[in-house]
Amino acid sequence: MLAALLHRNGSSQKKTVSPKSDLPVWIQNFVGFLVDRSGAMNRLKLISGHLSPGGSAAPLPDLRSSDCGCAAPSPEDEVVVVHGRRTAIGKAKKGSFKDTTPDELLSAVMTAVLEDVGLSPDQLGDVCVGNVLQPGAGALMARVAHFLSGFPEKVPVYTVNRQCSSGLQALLNIAGSIRSGSIQLGLACGVESMSLRSMGDPGDLSSGLSANAKARDCLIPMGVTSENVAERFGVSRQQQDAFALDSQIKAARARDSGRFDQEIVPVSVTVRDESGRERRLQVRRDEGIRAGTTLEDLARLRPAFKPNGTTTAGNSSQVSDGAAAVLLGRRAAVEELGLPVLGVLRGSAVVGVPPDLMGIGPALAIPAALQQAGLKVNDIDVFEINEAFASQAVFCVQRLALPPEKVNPLGGAIALGHPLGCTGARQVVTLLNELRRRGRRAFGVVSMCIGTGMGAAAVFEFPGP
Repeated sequence: MLAALLHRNGSSQKKTVSPKSDLPVWIQNFVGFLVDRSGAMNRLKLISGHLSPGGSAAPLPDLRSSDCGCAAPSPEDEVVVVHGRRTAIGKAKKGSFKDTTPDELLSAVMTAVLEDVGLSPDQLGDVCVGNVLQPGAGALMARVAHFLSGFPEKVPVYTVNRQCSSGLQALLNIAGSIRSGSIQLGLACGVESMSLRSMGDPGDLSSGLSANAKARDCLIPMGVTSENVAERFGVSRQQQDAFALDSQIKAARARDSGRFDQEIVPVSVTVRDESGRERRLQVRRDEGIRAGTTLEDLARLRPAFKPNGTTTAGNSSQVSDGAAAVLLGRRAAVEELGLPVLGVLRGSAVVGVPPDLMGIGPALAIPAALQQAGLKVNDIDVFEINEAFASQAVFCVQRLALPPEKVNPLGGAIALGHPLGCTGARQVVTLLNELRRRGRRAFGVVSMCIGTGMGAAAVFEFPGP
């Protein structure tokens, strides 16, 4: 059903093309966010080749080789993923983590990752934690979690906030430190408690932003940007609901078959009811999955952001709590310590897009990351694209001509939930475990849109058993 709807939209919603170029207008308009003017046409042709199902542009160079003018890293200097774990994802405000602080969630995954591989925390060169809602991006919270995990004071920790990509950005920051030679091993994490902190306060901003259209657009509610994408690019309510249903079905199937069991760290928590009574329980299953969802159920939901809109609670990501951690290292150091290699980071990109259309970010970030990795869309086995909203996810799948069966095979944020700072790290854990299950060399992409108008993507290789 989803594949048929995507095909229908792809054939009936074609955009007009400038007579001076065979490139889609939307790329021409937004390309300034990716490159400077002098390189624009070459970059446009390259991206157009990615977005064309037939790959009409010239074959991509392998950016890991000296042929493209880049010095290829030697194998021993590659950034590799050793291991990753995550908590279950809880429903914000009413789920099992509603009374659990983010430092406790974070400590659970930090501890588990190192214990699983038998690594002492004093061998870490740095720890980076993605967080969005805690004061100061959670800098104090992260150091507290660090000590709760038994990490020594000599190991540093810091936080990063790039909104919905914060967990992935933490990984890219650690990877950068490894590439520079500053550290040999590092821990990248992401955490969010959307039960204990809300998104309402934009902070202290200049009154002058009202005179700048782009600055003003940064304050547009995320749900309204979803409606903008749906209207601008012709993504129907039926397509969004079909995508949402697909996410629920795939997530329920993955949960029931035990595919998430290996990546989830059981967390013991105390939950208080409305009368203040406490009970202890262990959380080991994602709480947002609605296995019995039907298209009829989704169709009955009212628009959440515009009276006549198409974005609903059923085809949007859920507000959630959770944490994830990923151990990375320089390959030579990893092998010297006898640690496993779960994946290799092959490329990454962060791009800017119009703030009022922030959901299109993956459609530009994925081609940029693939270019860096020397790969094409057809080379990728699994795309983990964050389902902030079905509207933008459908658009990105259609625009990049991604085979629907390769997109979020275990479901995504519509079913699982989207704890903001955690999601990017959680996606990496889920992706690499899925590639490993396939039992052969494979490539995967993690990507997400970012509030205020950005997109991020990273390319990973599972090297095989």
